[in-house]
Amino acid sequence: MIVRDFNEIIKNERDRVVNDAQWSSVRMLLADDGMGFSFHITFLEPGSEHTFHYKNHYESVYCMQGKGSITDLATGETHEIKPGVMYALNEHDKHTLRAEEELVMACCFNPPVTGKEVHREDGSYALEDS
Repeated sequence: MIVRDFNEIIKNERDRVVNDAQWSSVRMLLADDGMGFSFHITFLEPGSEHTFHYKNHYESVYCMQGKGSITDLATGETHEIKPGVMYALNEHDKHTLRAEEELVMACCFNPPVTGKEVHREDGSYALEDS
């Protein structure tokens, strides 16, 4: 059984906290945990806008706090993001996420991330070599 305390991670396990332009993510589960997915709590700064395209990963996201929107860049369709809303990028959907207020999101990635990924210019993460 794996048990981790978010508050302990942010104090003592800085290697599990990833920061990028206007967002940060606390990686509760990573690839080396062997679960087949990774689990993160991600914070997006108010007023920020992010375009991502996870070509190599599926992602599911649940909004716990805040207000924003997500736009599917293939269709132009925009959806409101607020507490209780979940979205899943089941077709590796290229999207733009906007935070009107600070967004606090619970995220799962498959395949799991290692915690060392950096968004590439196209908004994706590379797959780790096995």
